[in-house]
Amino acid sequence: MAKEFGRNARVSSQMQKELSLILLRDIDDSRLGFVTINEVVVTKDLAVAKVYVTVLNVDEQGKRANVKLLNEMSPVIRHQLAKRMRLRHISELRFHYDDSFDTGMRVAELLSDVIKPIGDVKDKPEDDAQDKHDSDISDT
Repeated sequence: MAKEFGRNARVSSQMQKELSLILLRDIDDSRLGFVTINEVVVTKDLAVAKVYVTVLNVDEQGKRANVKLLNEMSPVIRHQLAKRMRLRHISELRFHYDDSFDTGMRVAELLSDVIKPIGDVKDKPEDDAQDKHDSDISDT
């Protein structure tokens, strides 16, 4: 029976935590924006780690620039990671932009646009009913 929480998952989880701390405390580069580590996916042999990041408050070009910068800085980040983790070999880091946050924000925006017109239509009959009720009261 396989373990419920295997080694890959444990290494990925710990790597995500450590990378977040490294980017927060150890990497001091003004070109980097507000980077969030969303997920780390490690291959079975732990040779390569795909690091999915989100960069907030930048345009599309800024997102690409931040990911490119992170990939250029990956040897330095990997060295810092090696100091923190007890592994014989540290995975090669490959940074990718995770657009799930942007997609979620776009879906929420579209849903709010759809819900507003429905709410406007829903409010009008209640207003008409209130007017009719007020006129019934004044007639008596």
